[in-house]
Amino acid sequence: MAPYLRLRQICLVAPQLAPVISDIAEIMGLAVCYRDGNVAKYGLENALLPVDTILLEVVAPFQDGTTAGRFIEKTGGRGGYMAIFCCNDPDERGRNANAMGVRTANVIDHAPYHGVQLHPRDCRAAFIEFNHTEGSDDILGPYPPAGPDWQKFIRKDVTQALTAVEMQSPDPQGLAEHWGNIIGIAPGGAELTLPNATFRFVKGASEIMSALEFRVTDVARVLDAAKARGVAVEGNEFLLGGVTFRLS
Repeated sequence: MAPYLRLRQICLVAPQLAPVISDIAEIMGLAVCYRDGNVAKYGLENALLPVDTILLEVVAPFQDGTTAGRFIEKTGGRGGYMAIFCCNDPDERGRNANAMGVRTANVIDHAPYHGVQLHPRDCRAAFIEFNHTEGSDDILGPYPPAGPDWQKFIRKDVTQALTAVEMQSPDPQGLAEHWGNIIGIAPGGAELTLPNATFRFVKGASEIMSALEFRVTDVARVLDAAKARGVAVEGNEFLLGGVTFRLS
């Protein structure tokens, strides 16, 4: 199997799913493809919306003592929760991360899906997960966390793609190099370029996943939809689910 690595999913966290999910769906012209009952064992509920072939997930705690709940308390709800990458070799990538002092936080084994989640404190800024679905290396193939027919929910008339993830740090170059070492991509300046998205590292007061950048068919239309939902708009961006949604 040829080596590969692609951005598969971005996970945001919110105190409750409502109204974040309906706001994202209405403003961005996206559709919920799945709510995964498997996350209940972590004290969470979720919903996933495909943005072309990248999944946008929001999780919310429904009980005390969850990792997601502690994340909200620590950050004040600002910042994305997890960057999830599909690859051919999640266990090997996990071992490589362990060798550089990045601990494994959780291993998910729901055949044919296998995921390795790394500790956010060691990753810095957000969780990193590597996963693989046995028998499917097609980006439009099966992906169990998104449900049995997630492909049917792709909507591209408003939002065409999630193109970039912005990460903030007091030391953006250092964070870029750290993430590059973990995921196995050499940074070009303060950027990591994957086949289907770019991670951009910028100066900020704390280490967080600060923004998601989207290519849309009509920027003004999306901004008007955000205003209609009562979301504050500044320039070509607005805050939703703890991160800045930036449009181009």
